[in-house]
Amino acid sequence: MSGVEVINFGCRLNIAEGEAIRAAAGDKDDLIIINSCAVTQEAERQAAQAIRRAAKRRPEARIIVTGCAAEINPERFAAMAEAVRIVPNRTKANPAHYGGLSSHFTRPAVSGSDHARAFIEVQNGCDHRCTFCIIPYGRGESRSIPAGAVIDAVKAAVDRGQQEIILTGVDLTSYGPDLPGSPTLGQLVERILNHVPALKRLRLSSLDSIEIDDRLFALLTGEARLMPHVHLSLQHGDDMILKRMKRRHSRAQAIAIVERLKTARPDIAIGADIIAGFPTETAAMFENSVSLLDACDIVFGHIFPFSPRAGTPAARMPQLDRAVIKARAEQLRSAAAQRKAAWLHAMIGSTQRALIELDGLSGHTDAFARISLAKALPQGNMRGTMIDVKISGADAHGLIGIPL
Repeated sequence: MSGVEVINFGCRLNIAEGEAIRAAAGDKDDLIIINSCAVTQEAERQAAQAIRRAAKRRPEARIIVTGCAAEINPERFAAMAEAVRIVPNRTKANPAHYGGLSSHFTRPAVSGSDHARAFIEVQNGCDHRCTFCIIPYGRGESRSIPAGAVIDAVKAAVDRGQQEIILTGVDLTSYGPDLPGSPTLGQLVERILNHVPALKRLRLSSLDSIEIDDRLFALLTGEARLMPHVHLSLQHGDDMILKRMKRRHSRAQAIAIVERLKTARPDIAIGADIIAGFPTETAAMFENSVSLLDACDIVFGHIFPFSPRAGTPAARMPQLDRAVIKARAEQLRSAAAQRKAAWLHAMIGSTQRALIELDGLSGHTDAFARISLAKALPQGNMRGTMIDVKISGADAHGLIGIPL
């Protein structure tokens, strides 16, 4: 094996940070780094399992643990005989942790250097305290990457031949107040598009619907290079549960922003995170989440069964039976899958623009529908190429099409 081995868990931001860790650690064949996640108890368990498996697979290697789980529950990992060191989440890309020279970091983490798309960190941490979420305790307060550093990272990715950039963060729409002049996410997007004219596609990761201001709304609905795919952090469809979650929007506000987006740009595909089985959730409250799928025209439903995290207010609330939580999550997933299938089938017969990705035989449309080519391109591997595809079918995985 050549170079450090990094094992990532969790969100896209964590994966992007994994690449920064790999670069910071350098060419060390005897080092395994576990970049953990803490969003659920299961994620923490998986990190511990990965440590044990890595030690068994490579007993000669040193194992370092970092990430949100190691930040929130360091005692658990420090007690494991297999782990030699716990690295703070905030400074995990500092070479000093891995035997290099210490340095001050203002560069964004970037992942996917060998892919058609690149994920670029622009924000980290969170100033909000949703009652179910442990992540702010592992990530700290909200902090932003200066626009100049982000633009440099975007330019570098485009120069590598990557035609699509995804901006990532823990609370992406909170970008900017900590920087000089208090820029907004909309201003950052404008600067990227103006300074990197060669960039073909720009996407944003999860957005807090209540923080989509007029400038960002205008870009989402009127800028052709900003893709028609908006993923919203909605979490629930019932107003009482939203209050108990300490979310800052109401059901009506969530529906209203989607209606505005779809009216201004009808081809926008809506995705959303929804939690099933939050404490005190009644059957009627749950049905409000089910009906939210239709009310917000959600075609990418990311459904999560509620998982209590020690130290959060929601963990101290009256809990639902785990079987009820599981059943409700499955019902939501089924309803979301039906909506996505109908959306995909409606595109049969159309022509869609697609960016071909790593395997050369699949990619994503502008609206982020996954597409598989029914036949290989005569030019051979076309990774990173934008092509038009005639949609001939759809299955549970996405669209099927013939390259034109």
